Amino acid sequence: MRADRLLSILLLLQSRGRVTGREISQALEVSSRTVHRDMESLSAAGVPVVALRGAKGGWELADGWKAQVPRLDDAELRALLMAQPRVIGDRPLAAAAERALAKLLAAMPEAQRERAVSMRERLYVDPTGWRGTPEELTALPVVQDAVARDRQLRMTYRNPGQEPRERVVSPLGLVAKAMTWYLVADGESGVRTYRVSRIQSADLLDVPVIRPEGFDLAAHWTASQLRYAEERRRIRVLLRVEPGTARTMRYHQQVTDAPTDTSDPDGWVRVVVYFEAEEEAVFVLNGLGPRAEVLEPQSLRDRILADARAVALRLGS
Repeated sequence: MRADRLLSILLLLQSRGRVTGREISQALEVSSRTVHRDMESLSAAGVPVVALRGAKGGWELADGWKAQVPRLDDAELRALLMAQPRVIGDRPLAAAAERALAKLLAAMPEAQRERAVSMRERLYVDPTGWRGTPEELTALPVVQDAVARDRQLRMTYRNPGQEPRERVVSPLGLVAKAMTWYLVADGESGVRTYRVSRIQSADLLDVPVIRPEGFDLAAHWTASQLRYAEERRRIRVLLRVEPGTARTMRYHQQVTDAPTDTSDPDGWVRVVVYFEAEEEAVFVLNGLGPRAEVLEPQSLRDRILADARAVALRLGS
């Protein structure tokens, strides 16, 4: 609706300050002509929008003018409360978000505030997973500051199985996937993704970041996830497993049913499992013991059989 679009433009100007017509057009997915018409409508309604010409021009609100944020509707209120600060996972950052949410709740009309408090009491977010402890996010505030201020970052980063190494990177954005935070940054090896919990120390540098032209964080993340998924599919293993084991493997791993024309007299099923490396496959499949049989590849089948014989020999069977 046009009224919603005008409100979006108003809040955009109020939050960002000066905004170009192109930025508004892209944010709202409308044409430049529509943006100009909307600006004329805002001006006619008494909103003091100012057009600035030149290379650094754009649209902005007159100095000192503020709009009153409208009351949230039910859907907006529910969405806001579902994204509770505890989802952030980092205690200091979550505490700051909690304070911000408290200020917003305090500004609500009394009836809506009471509903919001009631809704929060009926929702609990546990940021810890079933396996392991929460992410170590000591470096997150410094990383967030570097991203917000477009400043380079000197950090000590530890890759799994390697010694920590100092790097200087240009932060391009932060990505939160479930309870895990990632830094996307440009460095000597190009644009890469770093897990924030593996950053052992971080220092903000007084060096501006030069962002790659046309860089889009969401598009980069989506593409990198697709590449990662393809890289993980290195070893394809065909298994014959008992039904209960098949259900467990479907829950924990990337498993698909294998097409077969033969019925198994024991009721076992054939599944395809992908592993990153043969060592991982050996570790997982040895743990399944007699509940699984490797059919393909033959080299992996031979290794599993050799391990089983070695165990039997060691136990004196």
